[in-house]
Amino acid sequence: MSPNDGRTRPDPPGPAEDGDVVDTGPMRVVIADDAVLLREGLVRLLTESGHEVVAAVGDGDALVEAVVAHRPDVSVVDVRMPPSHTDEGLRAAVEARRRVPRTPVLVLSQYVEVSYADDLLATTGGAGGGIGYLLKDRVAAIDEFLDALNRVAAGGTVLDPEVIGQLLVRRRRDDPLATLTPREREVLALMAEGRSNTAIARTLVVSDGAVEKHVRNIFTKLDLPPDATNHHRRVLAVLTHLRA
Repeated sequence: MSPNDGRTRPDPPGPAEDGDVVDTGPMRVVIADDAVLLREGLVRLLTESGHEVVAAVGDGDALVEAVVAHRPDVSVVDVRMPPSHTDEGLRAAVEARRRVPRTPVLVLSQYVEVSYADDLLATTGGAGGGIGYLLKDRVAAIDEFLDALNRVAAGGTVLDPEVIGQLLVRRRRDDPLATLTPREREVLALMAEGRSNTAIARTLVVSDGAVEKHVRNIFTKLDLPPDATNHHRRVLAVLTHLRA
């Protein structure tokens, strides 16, 4: 039994801001997926990577119970689970975050379902707590998957690039992002992938100062509240990006 089992663990750290790779060290993880092969594969992958899987379950109710009981550093959750195989996993993840505020959750989905990502991101509110939405194919890219898991555990927000790509074709005439410049849209898309300002600067080959200026402009143009924390405004900006 882990020494933290049954105890209230400290609040998760704030969102990571520096560098491309986040290393939170060994993590306590809950896995929820009704596909036994994938579930056991994730258990083995995480265990061999030095993490502890405190629970591996196959339905939404069991996920909520495991999160409440173990207070994991992060949970990996399949969107579709029994009995209807529609959105039980997502609804369970939302309930788990209601029962254990700020508990980090990385959701896996077979397909891009933007509304699911939108619903999950809406649970961040002002309370923080890591959130991620990845396609299951990303698990095969082990380093990328583990990096995303670390980002979420550290309080970051990670969205699959395929989700971002689909958002680009959903623009409406009253697009709230219409006032953003092409470069500001690029910065916002990278923010939605969970990138820090430093990582965005490296990707776009610009200075950190230039990225900070773009981020400030995005906040101003989207009329995001100046009295909110910087992380909260980043989440609100990503939500605007999703809903556009």
